Amino acid sequence: MSRVTEYYDKIYGFKDYQAEAAKLCDLVHKHGKADGSRLLDVACGTGQHIAHLKHSFVVEGMDISEAMLAIARQRNPGVPLHLGDMMAFDLKSRFDVITCLFSSIGYTRTLGGFERAVRCMARHLAPGGLLVVEPWLTPEAWKPGTVHALMVDEPALKIARVNTSGVDGRLSFFDLHHLIGTSQGTEHVVERHELGLFTIDEMTAAFAAADLTVEFDPVGLTGRGILLGLHPG
Repeated sequence: MSRVTEYYDKIYGFKDYQAEAAKLCDLVHKHGKADGSRLLDVACGTGQHIAHLKHSFVVEGMDISEAMLAIARQRNPGVPLHLGDMMAFDLKSRFDVITCLFSSIGYTRTLGGFERAVRCMARHLAPGGLLVVEPWLTPEAWKPGTVHALMVDEPALKIARVNTSGVDGRLSFFDLHHLIGTSQGTEHVVERHELGLFTIDEMTAAFAAADLTVEFDPVGLTGRGILLGLHPG
């Protein structure tokens, strides 16, 4: 497990997973046509959303990081959690709801990758099922050259994370520089992240191409908007 993964939940301690899960339940009840009992959380990370969603659904999760899944398993014992790539997975099962949250879809990097991920998730929907995707920023919303900082300030743990936003065509990128201070010392860890920048029209077209009836909510769970794709049936 990487040092940054170890502190992932500390770094994103500002997220209100419980409130996001409650909003998601409202969206499912409003837009879903299936009974809504089975839910797959794609790119589930450390299982924070699952910890709340499992009280309303029969939940499974999937992530490309085994280190993240190790934390998710500790948090959610008994919940099936799968190692897999959102662009190419086959769980041999159908779900009433599939979610892909916290802009994880951006890690598909290209429009072709985005389309493959949507098709793959759509294939796992039951008739009348609902695909819920929280998108990454659009090309217009991304601001290269901006500087960002985040702090974790606890008695035995200090983390300072600083990055500058960059862009290469339709690819956003940033190197997250972490200064991590513990009683054992202070270390510097750098993580590079690259996420594709897709327009709303491109994303909704990908949903339609996967035979989903699509709706875009510009606010969504956190202000980044939400894509809702309904499976026919």
